[in-house]
Amino acid sequence: MKHLTIAGCRLEYRDIPAAAENRPPLLLLHEGLGSVAMWRHFPDKLAAATGCRVIVWSRAGYGGSQPWPQAFQPDYMHREAQQALPELLTALGIERPVLIGHSDGGSIALIFAGTFPATPRALVLLAPHVFVEELTVASIDKARMAWASTDLPQKLGRYHQQVEQVFRNWNDIWLSPAFRDWNIEEYLPRIICPVLAIQGEDDEYGTMRQIEAIVEQVPGARLIKLAACGHSPQRDQEAAVLAALSEFIAGL
Repeated sequence: MKHLTIAGCRLEYRDIPAAAENRPPLLLLHEGLGSVAMWRHFPDKLAAATGCRVIVWSRAGYGGSQPWPQAFQPDYMHREAQQALPELLTALGIERPVLIGHSDGGSIALIFAGTFPATPRALVLLAPHVFVEELTVASIDKARMAWASTDLPQKLGRYHQQVEQVFRNWNDIWLSPAFRDWNIEEYLPRIICPVLAIQGEDDEYGTMRQIEAIVEQVPGARLIKLAACGHSPQRDQEAAVLAALSEFIAGL
């Protein structure tokens, strides 16, 4: 694990070097309860499959990264996309990356690409959120109950130094009335890079309307709908996702 400092905040990251020349760097953006460690072996397998440099990091407050001094707010994904991510790219000397985002990470990638359309080489979105659905809220409420009644705190505690804060920030924001109108569709028509959106048919945190909204509003966007797959395609259908990403990236 390596570390860098952005705006006075020490962040952890992994940087897997490229195995082939003239390949775009791949930057992985984790989900709402994710971290570097929660990607498990996927970054290594992705690097082996594509030959690309793969960078994966824990956002502020997640994993072993220090939290931002500012309070967690409903615009946290906008702050990550429009402030933290540009600083990270500059600090690592990365130009024109392929952003690969899971869940919240996919939403952050969409906001970034809509704000800085000339920067990303492409987007790969794994179960992204574009707007809030009742299914999402209901599942996050179930997570709240699981936190209080199961060993979920201990399980998540393996991946986060400040696990209570990580869970409460995510859970409280998504369940707050102020977040019900959260919607990032305004960024979609501004995206000009190639986009691949992947979602499981059994996703407990979103319906297919999430990725369908993307293909309706981003010219040329491609969709893959995976059977027997929940909210984490890279885990539930790892081989299919690696194959799809390898083909997509090679086509760039």
